[in-house]
Amino acid sequence: MIRLLFLFLLLFPSVAAAQTETKAAFIRNNQLWLLEESRETQLTKYTGIVHAPQWSHDGMLLSYQKENPAGKNEIWIYDLKTKRHKRAFDNGFNVQWAPRDNRLAFQDMGVLNIFEHGAFRNAALGVGSYTWLPDGSGFLLSANASLQPDGWTTPILYKKKLSDTADLSSGVTPFFTIPKKQDVLAVTAEDFRLSPSGRWYSFILAPTASLAMDENQLCTLSADGTEFERVAIVASGVGRPQWAYSHDILAYIAGNGRIVFGFKNKQLGVKAMPASLTPNNYAELDFTWTSDASIVTSRVREAEWDNDAGKHPRPVLYSVDIKSGRQTRLTEPPPGFGDYNPQYVRSLQKLIWYRSSSLFDNRQVWTANRDGSGAREWLQNVDSLVFFEPQTLQN
Repeated sequence: MIRLLFLFLLLFPSVAAAQTETKAAFIRNNQLWLLEESRETQLTKYTGIVHAPQWSHDGMLLSYQKENPAGKNEIWIYDLKTKRHKRAFDNGFNVQWAPRDNRLAFQDMGVLNIFEHGAFRNAALGVGSYTWLPDGSGFLLSANASLQPDGWTTPILYKKKLSDTADLSSGVTPFFTIPKKQDVLAVTAEDFRLSPSGRWYSFILAPTASLAMDENQLCTLSADGTEFERVAIVASGVGRPQWAYSHDILAYIAGNGRIVFGFKNKQLGVKAMPASLTPNNYAELDFTWTSDASIVTSRVREAEWDNDAGKHPRPVLYSVDIKSGRQTRLTEPPPGFGDYNPQYVRSLQKLIWYRSSSLFDNRQVWTANRDGSGAREWLQNVDSLVFFEPQTLQN
């Protein structure tokens, strides 16, 4: 039986010293565990699958979801201070903590809800996706396109300011209607990300669920809703677009076609530098910013897809200077192994990645300095790893 280990690390910088205290929540054998220093504590003993833990902004609350016998995904919250669990809702998805306090938003079908002060309330109707406004005063909402007698409409974005009124349409204002583009279907707008300056949103326009695996549109929109641009075609299954830490530079992996169609046509680019940063006959799988001018990418030689994972090309990590274009190989995995899913953790000033024999096998977590020096194995048999850092260090 494959053991699933989802590890979520919460990193707190010490005021008195340069050391970093690490807390981790992870899933082991379908149950939620807490790691504090070297002590492991099992937090749940449910019948069923526990998944999707997320830390609140201050790291004192931990949300997670539990699949019940009816197939619903219950939303629960664990309080690290009181050591108590509380069920927030009996079914939901797209769970997001507020950026500045401990309110929890989630969707149930097209209804957006908020859990706070021990109870939930409806916040908006007809919601396809959402993100919190940066000050936590409301949401940026998207309404999905619909099929009309004269064809498909396009997604519409709204802003919603929260209030105490029972009228869920109160405080909702139209923000932007996605322009229709001939022969390009856009049904949903999702994965909203705000740039460091707060002046731009990036987001994904996706067609139907099946088509979205192969071809989505990466877009940018100014925070005042006046400047819209389709930046690139991107596919699911590779690294999601990311803003640089302190500058409005958007990096992405361009190219259509899901990865099972072959390790090819995946080009690393940035919004400020539209020319490809990927050499000929290579493809990118994932990347991470290490500074405002440097990216580390997981790169393979182009190849056709093969159902035999043993025949897949094995990626290595490269550092790319987006100003000079200079590229440096960082890792030398042994034969039969590749380096996947790089992530730079600013609070640790370390580069983290998976080393494995394929995209899907049990993976070892490796860590190194930003330049690839000091590389060493850190964790064994890890399927998913997500770091939670103080907000001052986040994008």
